[in-house]
Amino acid sequence: MNRGDRVFVAGSGTSLGKTLLGRLEQMGCHVVPGADAPEPDLTDPAQVNAFFGQHRPEFVFMVAGETGGIGANQDNPADLMLDNLLTECHVIRSAHDHGAKKLVYLASSCCYPRDCPQPMRVEDLFSGPLEPTNDAYATAKLAGIKMCQAYRQQYGDNFVVAIPANPFGPGEDFSLERSHVIPALINKMDSAKTNGTRTVEIWGTGRAQREFLYGDDLADACIFLMQHFDGAEPINIGSGAALAISDLAHLLQTVVGFDGDLYFNHGKPDGAPVKILDSTPIQELGWRPKTTVSEGIAATYRWFLDNKAVSGDLSISAQRD
Repeated sequence: MNRGDRVFVAGSGTSLGKTLLGRLEQMGCHVVPGADAPEPDLTDPAQVNAFFGQHRPEFVFMVAGETGGIGANQDNPADLMLDNLLTECHVIRSAHDHGAKKLVYLASSCCYPRDCPQPMRVEDLFSGPLEPTNDAYATAKLAGIKMCQAYRQQYGDNFVVAIPANPFGPGEDFSLERSHVIPALINKMDSAKTNGTRTVEIWGTGRAQREFLYGDDLADACIFLMQHFDGAEPINIGSGAALAISDLAHLLQTVVGFDGDLYFNHGKPDGAPVKILDSTPIQELGWRPKTTVSEGIAATYRWFLDNKAVSGDLSISAQRD
């Protein structure tokens, strides 16, 4: 992937998609359809096919598809599953039909079994039952993995799969209905501080452990893999370090400046007990994250405050992520 190459970021309206676009433009790539033109409706096969036929992207980053936290997965499993299945089917097929040189498909750490040995290795995929709170979404993402491998096996397409740790950063969806844990707790704690509320509720026991990855680092990893990785098996993107949700909550308290109480609601689900990726393969290739979780949270909260000041809205909602 060099200057002038035609590159398509499927999911350009997401936080990660916007970061990728900025990186690619700095590299001198020819991003299609361009900053001022919308991408097609990725759930519509005719629109996707027509787009690929017109723009002929040589390199494709597949980072689209609806997602959300535990609540969104419980409330909208069919919507999340269908959107991801349709989106990945149409983009991957059109990339093949119109001769894309390479595609990087971003899956999810939810694809690993609920009780997967830690740290999670790609050899453990498909080895056991999924976490029930997000199994519909995870099944759709697993289908995307298999689709990339199927096109590679049948046609020799250079379609590669990456599995990131839990991403977060500026531009995320902060709405309480759909957001992931970091933006959700930033919203809750900032709202409580602003309104004088003394207690913030957090779902679960706080004992679940998660690995987090700042959005800028994830965008850099996607570009790194486009340039340096051609493997048939998926590759993990992470640091190998994780935080308990209780420790994350206390860190967020410090960053936001909320001095009230945290109520861990044991009646709500934790999700998978532990999710830590074995990222040794990508680190051996030469990539490592540059941003600590503390630094990333501080930058994310600054973005939240800046955009809240502009919109006056505590429930800042991003586009499809």
